Amino acid sequence: MAGKARIAHLTGPTATIQNTPPLVTSNKARAKYGLPLRKNPDGTLPAFDALRSQRLAAPVKVYVEQFSAHPLEADVAELYGPPDGYMGADGQFKKDKTSESDKPVYEIELKPEDGLYPLPYMARQADGSAWEEECTAPGSPLGRQGFFPDGSRSFEEIDRISIGVDGMASQLSSLADIDFYRGAPPGGFTKGLAAHLRKDKGDGDIAPEKRGKNYWAYKPYHLAATPQRPVLAKVTNDMQSLVDNVDYDGVIWTQGSPQVEESAYWFNLLIDTTKPICGNAAQRPQGQISNDGPKNIVDSASYIASKIWADDQGRDKCGVVVIQEQQIFAAREVAKVDARPGGYRATGGHGGIIGNVSHTGRLALTYLPVFKHTYKSELRLSQLPAEIGAAVKSGSGITMTGVNVKDGARRLLGDAIPVVSIVKDGSYSTIDMDDDMAAEVDLVASIEHKLSLGKLTGFIAEGLVPYGTLPSQARHNLLLKASFSGIPVAKVGRNATEGFADPHDFQIAATDLTATKARFLLMACLLKFGSLPPAKNPDKPTADELAAIKAAVARYQAVFDCH
Repeated sequence: MAGKARIAHLTGPTATIQNTPPLVTSNKARAKYGLPLRKNPDGTLPAFDALRSQRLAAPVKVYVEQFSAHPLEADVAELYGPPDGYMGADGQFKKDKTSESDKPVYEIELKPEDGLYPLPYMARQADGSAWEEECTAPGSPLGRQGFFPDGSRSFEEIDRISIGVDGMASQLSSLADIDFYRGAPPGGFTKGLAAHLRKDKGDGDIAPEKRGKNYWAYKPYHLAATPQRPVLAKVTNDMQSLVDNVDYDGVIWTQGSPQVEESAYWFNLLIDTTKPICGNAAQRPQGQISNDGPKNIVDSASYIASKIWADDQGRDKCGVVVIQEQQIFAAREVAKVDARPGGYRATGGHGGIIGNVSHTGRLALTYLPVFKHTYKSELRLSQLPAEIGAAVKSGSGITMTGVNVKDGARRLLGDAIPVVSIVKDGSYSTIDMDDDMAAEVDLVASIEHKLSLGKLTGFIAEGLVPYGTLPSQARHNLLLKASFSGIPVAKVGRNATEGFADPHDFQIAATDLTATKARFLLMACLLKFGSLPPAKNPDKPTADELAAIKAAVARYQAVFDCH
């Protein structure tokens, strides 16, 4: 360990790692207030209430029975010092034992400043009924949020309650000082928040926030909201700002478990930095049985603090990584394959897991990525143009229009984020050989729609393994026409191919990338190169037009081959 680090945490949307199971009213509260008790499926009462992390309002003394932390403590009672006193059958504490029924106890004063304690949840709804889920009733628009508004609470719970292999808490604060930033948070303050109450780093009061506009959560499921394309620009600018800040040694990014693989690769392509960036997710919410998030976050903090990522000049030699279940994945190759701890794999068949964390916390790197990343990336934010051309259909045919990529402060603009769709096809899809083109109305409409937007657009074609060829000749021909219309098309094999897609004069071979990773790479390339030069008549491009399109595709291909 090289020393205590300074780390920024940037929160992303739909992050299970910053979510909790529903706060359900405890049976202790139900009994106190005369509410029906919560029962097991067989009608019996639960053996225990769920304990939820909460704060004490005032100091309180508690008495803990000696030798109750482990069933074999009493087996070596001679190794222990004396208790603080004894608890009699009358509930009175005394210093000396006066009866065989007296229990040896420790006297503990718990204070509010000690932090969170696991306690029964006593809250009820406003009408006096018990809370059974996040909403006041199933399907109701009224309810509470399970997601945290920033990372401060989840990190505090990890630091306070999670126990390391050495039996100690403070697993995060012993490694790093951490500041919290609300990039695209999964929880929000619907009534706003005064500046002095903020736990994140930010200026001024937080204005009232709206789900789907200021924060994005997938629960309650009937109220789920997902971020729009401009949000990607915001978190990109936020991330670049944090790594540019000399106060920080690295950044931890958290997001929903299916999406962290995408944003991590995007940061790998666009963020211009020599500092480490770690992506983390969780398959199970904070506090749920066997929740995996705390270990992932602690491992990321340990990774940043260790400087194992640094080359002999102190620069990050690994690029953006995703650390899950004690494995260090390169952002380019990591993919979620199942909703369970351990449900991540390295795609491509040629590595992807670049290191590991042992059960005692020892870090080791085993391989290094050869693809370009972060400060080596040809697509990093500092290298993108301020304006680029996009193909658009007008009355005179397909022409080029200018699209602003960055503002005057060199920040990525939300409107610039390209519109890239994934197209795939299976065998035996042709309706009729003579009428096959007419049957592909969805793809025809998609091409026309893209040319009407005045934005940077593209297609990912997911075809046969590993070539990327679509089984349908009609769809292949339509995508060829898309290329002639100025819309770049990148080909990938199905699923997580281990082979490389075949190049084509007018279409990009997306190597061994998955379709979702190829989509983000194509989006980044569009910001760098803009649309392909369109033919005046895409159905009959001239030789000169074909040569120009071929040259433009080659520029794209060169980047795909090394990123």
